[in-house]
Amino acid sequence: MDKLSIKDLDLKGQRVFVRVDFNVPIKDGRVDDDTRIRAAVPTIEYARERGARVILASHLGRPKGARVDKYSLRPVADHLSNLLGQPVAFAEDCVGEAVKSKVDALVDGDVLLLENLRFHPEEEKNDEAFAKELAGLCDLYVNDAFGAAHRAHASTAGITKHVRQAGAGLLMEKELDYLGRVINNPEHPFVAILGGAKVSDKIAVINALIARRVDKILIGGAMAYTFFKAEGFTVGKSLVEVDKLETAREIKKSAEAAGVELLLPTDHQVVDSYDPLNSRKTIPIEFTNAGLVGLDIGAETVAHFSQALQDARTVIWNGPMGVFEEKGFEEGTVGIAHAVAEAADRGATVIVGGGDSVAAVTQAGVADRITHISTGGGATLEFLAGDELPGVAALNDKK
Repeated sequence: MDKLSIKDLDLKGQRVFVRVDFNVPIKDGRVDDDTRIRAAVPTIEYARERGARVILASHLGRPKGARVDKYSLRPVADHLSNLLGQPVAFAEDCVGEAVKSKVDALVDGDVLLLENLRFHPEEEKNDEAFAKELAGLCDLYVNDAFGAAHRAHASTAGITKHVRQAGAGLLMEKELDYLGRVINNPEHPFVAILGGAKVSDKIAVINALIARRVDKILIGGAMAYTFFKAEGFTVGKSLVEVDKLETAREIKKSAEAAGVELLLPTDHQVVDSYDPLNSRKTIPIEFTNAGLVGLDIGAETVAHFSQALQDARTVIWNGPMGVFEEKGFEEGTVGIAHAVAEAADRGATVIVGGGDSVAAVTQAGVADRITHISTGGGATLEFLAGDELPGVAALNDKK
């Protein structure tokens, strides 16, 4: 990595502003999934152990520039205190005199979590005065929020213009290392598994992967129906992006021209749109009639996709295979979670990113077998597509 790292910074006695990604689900005033919080702990501990006065900042949800109680980070402070085994102080805001007083009270090794950055509209606008006010709280800046690195916000980009040094945290380094390998030097055979609702969300990634000579692309989720429709299949009332049919045809042609194998589901779980509660069944794709809605891949497709991973040396997976959040339609996604874990067991480098894909490997009990679980959703996709991430570009170069 050609950017400064936290390991390049002299942290002793310094006020270190660490932008983290604590955008986690809160249920009944408690953290419901702490994956992203745990991912930031190594950076926090590294800074603490070297005598830094750690100031943590994050967004949570979309409060649209207003103070919304359900998006308060206070429950995260309590949860983080338990993870660190030491008190984490909490500031009721992220700027202002009261916050400065809390920062001034820190001693070496202390940790302070600021309130939700997005309670201020200036955060998402990358307002310079707001960025300067955030920078006034610290001596050094560290970005460990890969999941927010594709946003040019005050806390990810603007702040770096007003601090002495800006470097990457340990998690950010890890993300850039693994994803960078996929972009620059993947071990072959290289297989990408892409799911989710829309082809439009993945066009840039698919084109970039084809250009980088991925060997196979396995497509599931609702986006598969746009490809089927483009090929003339009846897909019933399944979700289709009609304006992307020609795009799907072009992607298929590009894949064929580049020698990339493009695999689509062979069967799927469907319901009758007129009786969704009692009509679930698994059928071959070609048996789909006008009244049916596809909601998950079937067992045959799981086996077909698993077979495609048998000799894989690099695997990336982003996006669910169906309506993962609905009971009964998570089976295909969980099946793929087991398949990628088995690929990792055979020695493949397996990277899983995107909320539902990460939830699937956790639900399947295989998360500890995955080589790298990316904390980025949109950031992961944009990075794989070859786009520059503002939160990374803003950090100081090592040179």
